[in-house]
Amino acid sequence: MTVPLVITCIYTGYDPFYGVACLNDSEVWTCGWDNQMKLYNLQGELLKSIQTQSGHKPRHIAVTRSGELVYTDHKNGTVNIVKNTQIETVIELQEWKPLNVCFTSSGDLLVVMDVDDKQSKIVRYSGFTEKQSIQYNEKGQPLFSPGGDKYISENRNLDICVSDCGADKVVVVNQAGSLRFTYTGHPLPSDRSFNPCGITTDSLSRILTADDEHHCIHILDQDGEFLRFIHNCGLEEPWGLCLDTRDNLFVAEWGTGKVKKIQYYN
Repeated sequence: MTVPLVITCIYTGYDPFYGVACLNDSEVWTCGWDNQMKLYNLQGELLKSIQTQSGHKPRHIAVTRSGELVYTDHKNGTVNIVKNTQIETVIELQEWKPLNVCFTSSGDLLVVMDVDDKQSKIVRYSGFTEKQSIQYNEKGQPLFSPGGDKYISENRNLDICVSDCGADKVVVVNQAGSLRFTYTGHPLPSDRSFNPCGITTDSLSRILTADDEHHCIHILDQDGEFLRFIHNCGLEEPWGLCLDTRDNLFVAEWGTGKVKKIQYYN
């Protein structure tokens, strides 16, 4: 759509606000700069609030296919699942620390993690057991920057898409972990560099990544070709992204504390 349509706007109170994950087409989980993860309906009503087990703020959230909330705790190196109101630690890391997570179409869990801002990698878990590690290209060089935040999403063609904030680029690898392409932004009327943060993929295998510096969202095809921006709809510092089953886009705005539901194509 030439002018994307903002359908719903929900105020969460987070400052800053960076995480949103669809539970279904009418409810979204949210997280920000405190230790509470909140579930809202599209009328803006708070349905549930869960405090992290450690009292630390969650680094990222995701929802399993069966509707359970999963969150990462970067400080204590854990991935945790919320079952009803009980929290269970399902992955406990020592040296490495989990950043962001997503679930694949097969039900695997992909976790981006780092160690002391020196190295970063993706680990695939099946049943919370490590199955695959992706860190280097075929020349033995790191695929991802050592520091900075990173968001992750699996595309419909099973590619793994990572927004690498530390390197100002999107890195896409195939299911085996081989590099397919990188995207470093599209010319914008600004001297600020491309600053990718949240990332998601839609039913047509398009890749959407938030660019908070330019208050817009970049849309790419599955091969990394730029298609267009989502802008001109009042976006302010878009950060976290997710999609419902109808490809409605939910955006967490960093500074405003708002979730915006956006229709961006017909």
